[in-house]
Amino acid sequence: MNWKAVLKILGKIFIAEAAMMILPIIVAGVYGESTYWGFIMPMIVLLVMGVPTFFIRAEGEDMKIHAKEGFAIVAFCWLAMSAVGALPYVITGAIPHYVDALFETISGFTTTGASIIPTDTTLGLLTIEDLPKSVLFWRSFTNWIGGMGVLVFVLAVLPKENSGIIHAFRAEATGPSVGKLTSKMGRTARILYAIYFAMTVIEMLFLLVKIPAFDALTTALANAGTGGFSVRNASIGAYDSVYVEVVITVFMFLFSVNFNLYYLILTGHVLKAVKSEEAISFTAMVVLAIVAIALNVFYSAATAITSFGTALRYSSFQVLSLASTTGFSSIDYNSWPTLSQAILLFLMVVGGMAGSTAGGMKMSRFIILIKSTAADIRRLVHPREIVTVKFEGEAVKQETINTVRLYFVTWVAILIFAGLVISIETYGDFLTNFSASLSCISNIGPGFNLVGPAANFAGYSYFSKVILSLEMLFGRLEIFPLLVLFSPATYNK
Repeated sequence: MNWKAVLKILGKIFIAEAAMMILPIIVAGVYGESTYWGFIMPMIVLLVMGVPTFFIRAEGEDMKIHAKEGFAIVAFCWLAMSAVGALPYVITGAIPHYVDALFETISGFTTTGASIIPTDTTLGLLTIEDLPKSVLFWRSFTNWIGGMGVLVFVLAVLPKENSGIIHAFRAEATGPSVGKLTSKMGRTARILYAIYFAMTVIEMLFLLVKIPAFDALTTALANAGTGGFSVRNASIGAYDSVYVEVVITVFMFLFSVNFNLYYLILTGHVLKAVKSEEAISFTAMVVLAIVAIALNVFYSAATAITSFGTALRYSSFQVLSLASTTGFSSIDYNSWPTLSQAILLFLMVVGGMAGSTAGGMKMSRFIILIKSTAADIRRLVHPREIVTVKFEGEAVKQETINTVRLYFVTWVAILIFAGLVISIETYGDFLTNFSASLSCISNIGPGFNLVGPAANFAGYSYFSKVILSLEMLFGRLEIFPLLVLFSPATYNK
């Protein structure tokens, strides 16, 4: 392990997080809150961790980054940022217990959106709407930071280019494979963040038409990262506005799309972007799910929806909310028919597109899994036939297919294991625990029953919250960085 290179980059990341905490301090000043110390103290901790790394002398071979260094940087970065990022909740008293605060922070950075903060005002506890504006801003801002990726942000502002940084970039990015948009990684990161920032601002401007400025800003931040942290107890349903729901639905779809396609559109390759196999498949899945659920909900006697237009409104919002893994809610879908819930569970597994801010297994992996399985079956029937698996018009390497299959098996194993572990305690039924586990590894937020859109994860024990927090990290970092971090072989030369 090249510790000098790892520590130098981690130092920049810690300083970047310290700089990010300036924004909630500004929010505290604007609203006259005395919560700024809750952010100043973590800033000091981050600076103490980050500044000494600038005195490490490293150049040439000392700054070489290989695959294992890339995985280690990403894993250490997310663990450390979450550990320190939880301090504002504890210091301000918003979330007194550190494990709860850590759960909320990891949920924010991983863009999961699962929360332990109560939304029921009858419990006599602090609800989301009771928290200081600076804390609510930090909560939504963690969604935005984690959406595009912490390392991508740092790469966008790194003063020097490191040829090996692609390994860290790949370790943090989503999907089965990651390439560069341009020849320099720093330029690639700046392009991605420019698109990300512009789309966030555009959504905020649309939302300002109907909701308060603070709500528009925090909702846009949470939606951009597909994190789903809302500043209202009833989430988006609190606004009871068709306009707001339509705007958020559209942007939930847009942030589920591979950002490389936006780059292609901006550079004039519109036809190539439109013909994307993954984009077409994802769009088809979403449209079919919306129509199927709308029909099922409309004709079901179990729901009180009497208009197909209303059914289509709620269906489109919840389908995009779970397919994009944003996790916003406009209605409690626990009362929906079994078929509708089954479709939503399927969307939670697949998730959005690779290279987007969405979670889940990713549509690209799902397509490769189906095609490679079909190819294997065809080889059994025709042993001498040469069958090539193609994706986006190109042959998929066997190495990529093997990696996708390994990812899928490991993903399912973690899903089942975490579901079984949290089932040790008596809280929740099978669907509650299974959907909680699925929600965390897919980085969605709400599940079903006791962790549904009208509830939260506060009922779980601290032990279960730690398990679910680790599962959120496994899901966001796509498993391998954390596995590599805990492998003894990583630390050998």
